[in-house]
This record gives sequence, structure tokens and C-alpha cells, in this order.
Amino acid sequence: MWVLEMVSKEEVKKEGLGPDVAVVSGSKSDEKIVGDVVKQLEVLGISYEVVVLSAHREPEKLEEFISKTSAKVFIAIAGLSAALPGFIASRTVRPVIGVPVSAKLGGLDALLSTVQMPKGVPVGCVGIDNGVNAALLAAKILALNDEKLRQKLEK
Repeated sequence: MWVLEMVSKEEVKKEGLGPDVAVVSGSKSDEKIVGDVVKQLEVLGISYEVVVLSAHREPEKLEEFISKTSAKVFIAIAGLSAALPGFIASRTVRPVIGVPVSAKLGGLDALLSTVQMPKGVPVGCVGIDNGVNAALLAAKILALNDEKLRQKLEK
């Protein structure tokens, strides 16, 4: 598992809380989109953790991460077959937001893989390469139980 960064790490540890959002990327090559997500989460003051784990190459490590993280929402960034969002959604009841990546075919392959999930395995999906909207959607989900965040979003 490759951990990029975590915002407010000391605060999270001090309060005994985990991050609000787990940003999971299937490959280091998704770094730009991860950066877009992180920037938006930081603007809103939302705690997060970032990991790079492949559903195909590291399924056991990914399952362990999903079961151990206390994140309330997952953002899964993946291209090509884009199995990552569905893999995560099939192993948790927490919301999963998929960000399809334009690695091939303009991202259409990843988009279709993300939105065509079977019944019982829901994944929210934003536009191709649109990490900003993924962060904003995660913020709206979190704002259901966070009045201060809701007020930030309304501004």
C-alpha cells in the first residue's frame, strides 16, 4: 500500500477519529486527479487519506484497507476496466464515488464500467477525470450530518 498523504493527521489522532474520506487510486498514474480531489477536500477542511491500491493486483491489501479504514465515504479513481469502485462498493455499506479516468478510449471504457454496476452494488459516478466533483459530492454526503460543512457548501 502506498500512502500519499493525510490532512490534519495530528488532529485526527488527537480526537481519536479517522479521516472523513478515503481517496483510493488504482495506479500512481492517476496522481493528477488525486490532486484535484485533495485540493477540493482541503478547501472545505475535510480530513482524508490517500492510498494507491489495485483491485486487480492487490485485492487482499485493498480488502484489508476497506475493512480497517474508518472513512465515511470512499472516492475511487480508476481507468480502463475501472473495477476499483465496484470492488470497494461490494465490500462496504459506506458510499462509494467512482471517478472514471481517461486512460484509453477517452475514458468511455472506465465510465461505462463505473456506471454499469449490478443491482445491490451501487456506485455514485462523476464525470471522466472530474476529481473536483467527486470531492464536492463526498462533501455533500458528509454535510448531511455536519452543519458547519453544509454552511460552507451553501456559500
